[in-house]
Amino acid sequence: MINYEYTFLVYAEFFVGITVFGLVINTILLKFSKTLGVRDKENTMIRWSPISKPAMGGITFFISFLVSTGCYGILFDPQEVFKNLEIICMISALLLAFIMGLADDAYNTKPWLKFFIQLSCGLLLIFGSVQSGSEYNFIIKFFEIDFLNYLITILWVVGIMNSINMLDNMDGITTVTSIFILLTSLVFMGFQNSFESFDFLVVMGVVAALFSFLFYNWSPAKIYMGDSGSQFIGLFLAIIGIKYFWNSSIFNTNLVIHSKQIIIVLLLFILPIVDTTSVFINRIARKQSPFIGGKDHTTHHLSFLGFNNTQIIFIFSGIAFLSSLISIIIYRFVDYWSYLYVTLYGIYILAIFITLYLTTQQHKELRK
Repeated sequence: MINYEYTFLVYAEFFVGITVFGLVINTILLKFSKTLGVRDKENTMIRWSPISKPAMGGITFFISFLVSTGCYGILFDPQEVFKNLEIICMISALLLAFIMGLADDAYNTKPWLKFFIQLSCGLLLIFGSVQSGSEYNFIIKFFEIDFLNYLITILWVVGIMNSINMLDNMDGITTVTSIFILLTSLVFMGFQNSFESFDFLVVMGVVAALFSFLFYNWSPAKIYMGDSGSQFIGLFLAIIGIKYFWNSSIFNTNLVIHSKQIIIVLLLFILPIVDTTSVFINRIARKQSPFIGGKDHTTHHLSFLGFNNTQIIFIFSGIAFLSSLISIIIYRFVDYWSYLYVTLYGIYILAIFITLYLTTQQHKELRK
């Protein structure tokens, strides 16, 4: 039986500790690594800020993740960490994403190499789940055919890693979006009484790292997340999304329940999905590569409409909070799922998409 008072105190101390640890790491890196991850002028011109700043978020995120992993082994179950093939593959995939991001921050790696690494991360997760003989925690359970589940898992991992990377285009935006998604996953885990699980501790550690990073990433930012940060966070969100949103224990196998699965995923990842979709549509319509950076994101167009960076952060935070709240209500209180709910929540999702997409059709001349 879980001693909730003791567990709460342990997690409170852990969260504060990781937050302070992250602040110290960020302060040290900011002081001694002024050029780490800084792009040259040619490359920074496609970014929103005209000022080159260090991109070090991934370092803090990955170190905090490793510390959280070690703390779980000390506080709870070392066997779970060091002998669980799924967790080993998860750590390996996150390490691969982090290293690839570091390389991209330093050398501007080719898009095909980034795609290959992202694909490898997805395959590592599938391998870990299949070989461990578990319930396929890192494989999306949507179809009855395993191959199709593997395929959608790969598409999900690659898609979220890229969408989080693309969303990291303005101070604080990706950080607050990621915080809301991960906080919602903690609530879902709480409903499942998974307080002493590996996932609960490491998610809390990454959330603490994000809060410590937000201190320096809030507008006007002193440091950027960089590819090392966005690739790590993107993969981490993809993994948590699979385990607690795609494969939630509340889902069954009929078509209506599958729609519930999709609605919750779309609600929680609505901001990166809408931003990436809008960018792809607009760039393809202009016959431009969707993979080349530019000032044509939803955040940029909100700025063109007169909102400042801080106001845009609050707009995105409001959407993320409301979407998280709706998903929690669905998870906890909506037992009988029907097409009425699909319609209602589908209208909300569509309204967010149309509203943000329409902003990208305003002041097109300012994209350049």
